[in-house]
Amino acid sequence: MANIIWHQTTITKADREKQSGQKGVAIWFTGLSGSGKSTLANRLEAALFAAGHRTYLLDGDNIRSGLNRDLGFSEDDRKENIRRIGEVAKLFVDSNSIVLTAFISPFRSDRLSARKRFEPGEFIEVYVKCALNVCESRDPKGLYKKARSGAIPFFTGIDSPYEAPESPELTIDSEHQTLEESTEQILLYLKEKEIIH
Repeated sequence: MANIIWHQTTITKADREKQSGQKGVAIWFTGLSGSGKSTLANRLEAALFAAGHRTYLLDGDNIRSGLNRDLGFSEDDRKENIRRIGEVAKLFVDSNSIVLTAFISPFRSDRLSARKRFEPGEFIEVYVKCALNVCESRDPKGLYKKARSGAIPFFTGIDSPYEAPESPELTIDSEHQTLEESTEQILLYLKEKEIIH
């Protein structure tokens, strides 16, 4: 955009990394409603925080309560929702935080667009895999029931598609893995990639 120039600050991402002993990354949880994204993101953040890491969790309902409250659930609004979240997550990564995002983010193209905002290695896509019928049986917010009755149009998995990741960094099978096993799988990955120590 004309007349807009990114402001270079005195303190850099590298400076923050040296001070904190961690790398800033976005851990992008994606999956159907009811797959366990938010539960797993919460558990992972608690484990990281307890170990002394700087973290922040961006949750779908929280973002839509404020920053994105002007957006609905049409395909265009969903794309804009994910675009804004990607921009916010990028700022957190620049601050050298481990930012966890828990959003359905149903379209591959939107997740790819979000990924492109980050440096290589800074975007970790975590596919929380769970069959639709299992997610629907959990239905913690009663959303599937409302979608089936027609009260919620364009609901992912019912009358709007979910495009599963083709090559995520991690796949969590929330039907068969415990919450503890899933959390440990991600922590191990972060250690292997030297994001945390």
